Amino acid sequence: MGHLDGRVAVITGAGQGVGQGIALALASEGASVAVLGRTAAKLDTTCALLRERGATAEPFVVDVLDTARLPGVVQDVAERFGRIDILVNNAYTGCYGPLLSLSDEQFRRGFDSGPFAAFALMKAAHPHLERDGGGSVVNLVTSAMVRWDLSTYGAYAAAKSALRSLTRAAANEWGRDGIRVNAIAPHATSPAYAGWQEANPEEAAEFCESIPLGYVGDCEQDIGRAVVMLCGPDARYLTGATIPLDGGQANFG
Repeated sequence: MGHLDGRVAVITGAGQGVGQGIALALASEGASVAVLGRTAAKLDTTCALLRERGATAEPFVVDVLDTARLPGVVQDVAERFGRIDILVNNAYTGCYGPLLSLSDEQFRRGFDSGPFAAFALMKAAHPHLERDGGGSVVNLVTSAMVRWDLSTYGAYAAAKSALRSLTRAAANEWGRDGIRVNAIAPHATSPAYAGWQEANPEEAAEFCESIPLGYVGDCEQDIGRAVVMLCGPDARYLTGATIPLDGGQANFG
């Protein structure tokens, strides 16, 4: 018996990295998973891994930048699985760099794929999460929001800060509907992190050294398992929180 038996989770950006790790962790606790992302081949890979663990998994190809399509995808998931209990907003397509180097379109892209996409999915999922009771939303933000030196991280942190505020507002407004909404700010060994580590080996070494636990989190065992906890009965009284899954590096106020 798993903590999430009979539950259905919708996870964006689940074709690789953190999204895939979360999907694997939820599936290991009995959840069925709707695997959302842009690339069909990656979604099929994740679904195969989930099915190897005995989980029901289906791919849904969608780009979260196409926010007009997202309510329809949520409806497709509900029809395919019969219910929705968990929504994980992981996908993000943003930009990094000095502010003066960024175009308006680049800056806007982070908001479209972050808080605007999450807003569309959360609104569409609300009736399903409320109807079945015990619904849970987990939004992925970043410890960059609280860096003293935000150089080159401004656009990223701005979009994620908006998502953090959205998380708290939804938690306040939807608590009486039986829906809990939390955020996590993870450090994880994702493909994006691996690329950054390869391009910036010295900075990456210093970064790892600054983590009190001494390592960057595993996508499934460290990040995914924390999401299992947030979506399960052990966290039933936790909502509106931002959890820093960073090995103790960040200091959230």
